[in-house]
Amino acid sequence: MKDGGHPIALFNGPIITSNGLFRVGDISVEEAKALVENNGFISAIGHEAAASVLSAVLGVRAVMNRIQFHQAVGQKAVALKLRQRPPEGIVLDEDEMQIIGYSLKLIERLE
Repeated sequence: MKDGGHPIALFNGPIITSNGLFRVGDISVEEAKALVENNGFISAIGHEAAASVLSAVLGVRAVMNRIQFHQAVGQKAVALKLRQRPPEGIVLDEDEMQIIGYSLKLIERLE
């Protein structure tokens, strides 16, 4: 693993998993693919449709994995960010997520 010895965490949304100092910004699909390819990944994706979308986008098999994850200092994460928030109680399927649209965010825990 090249990037600090940690696998890249995959999230279904931009979340902060612990106290600390974080930096969040946009990341391209190509950059995210390279991070995952070079460092491996751990899925902390809590929804099946998001796991399917990230799998297709990143070219990996990212399964739904509802774990209690804590991002380590120096660890990076890639998060799927929907362009709009769905109504309360609505669980989107993969097609609905594609219609709404999304971007990828890089979340880095600095300290």
